[in-house]
Amino acid sequence: MADDNDDGLGSVSGLPDELGIDDDLARADQRATVRVESRRYGKPMTLVEGLDPKAVDLTELASQLKRALAVGGTVEDDRIELQGEHAKRVPDLLRERGFEVA
Repeated sequence: MADDNDDGLGSVSGLPDELGIDDDLARADQRATVRVESRRYGKPMTLVEGLDPKAVDLTELASQLKRALAVGGTVEDDRIELQGEHAKRVPDLLRERGFEVA
């Protein structure tokens, strides 16, 4: 997240962009919620909601979660949908990536 005048300093922290501090701060400001819904034919779907799509690349985060869990999923309506019941494992995966989970 570069400043408007593009001086190489982060707009949030004021520190050099290459440190990645602004990305960490953006993640720390996010509070994700994880819940499981029953879908068609009673199949469980784990939903990750509450993340700001302007501050977090939801598609990349979904890819990381899908890879870690070895499941399919998608990003729809500013939420991540993962196939299966993963309410116990997803919060830990999100915390490892710097997110706060409610």
